[in-house]
Amino acid sequence: MSEVIWGLGTSHVPSIGAAMDRDLTADPRWAPLFDGYAPARAWLAERTPDVAILIYNDHANGVDLDIVPTFAIGTAEEYRVADEGYGRRAVPDVVGDPDLSFHLLEHLVDDGFDLTVFAELDVDHGFTVPLSVWTPDPGDAWPCPVVPIMVNVIRYPQPTAARCYALGQAIGRALASYDGARTVGILGTGGMSHQLAGARAGFVNPGFDHMFLEAIADDPQKLTALHRDEYIRLAGSEGIELIMWLVMRGAMNTRVRTVHTAYHVPASNTAAGLALLDNRSAP
Repeated sequence: MSEVIWGLGTSHVPSIGAAMDRDLTADPRWAPLFDGYAPARAWLAERTPDVAILIYNDHANGVDLDIVPTFAIGTAEEYRVADEGYGRRAVPDVVGDPDLSFHLLEHLVDDGFDLTVFAELDVDHGFTVPLSVWTPDPGDAWPCPVVPIMVNVIRYPQPTAARCYALGQAIGRALASYDGARTVGILGTGGMSHQLAGARAGFVNPGFDHMFLEAIADDPQKLTALHRDEYIRLAGSEGIELIMWLVMRGAMNTRVRTVHTAYHVPASNTAAGLALLDNRSAP
């Protein structure tokens, strides 16, 4: 069987990747954010898994908005970094793990989750920025193969928080029967509170964000009880991306240990957060 050893919840703000790509991480405007990442990066550098699963949403760069699956999985051997209109990021393409992808697909379908399947898929900042948060200097390759799982947080109706948590639980059950990897890291991405357009453009809710950072470890059921309307009201129209953290959390044990959290406002009109959870320290 495979074991989830850690979970990482992190924002995927595109400007975070741009700041890294342009060597601005020590700039006074950016240093507080990247200083907050440092303890998590040091801990993760000593715990590289055999494979990672990354929960994210596409931003109309890999998938046309005419077709927006509620849940999807990539089964490719490699995922190219998307050109989002200003050239591809100078980071490695992502090596996939088709064997794990098909194992997850079969077990998730049998568990009642009918996923859309992508045999080819370009990945945008929703995918590459979290990888950069984890590994700022990947060199020629990311630390391990990565399986992408895509969630619709753009088109109404988005899946419920409870359904996302249940998907994570199903992923955990599927991994328990998989012998192809000893250790697995899982990333849930997006958020935190932000709204990019409309009357509340620029909206950020630090009170909600701090509650979420605590509850994601200790009381995820509190977060699954929130309706999508409450996520949008409390965290902004794009803040609903936080439901993807619940997929990550669902794949882990009931009890986990919080290794590190970080929070910074603003990163491109967005509250940027991080929560690193150790899945091995509690049953």
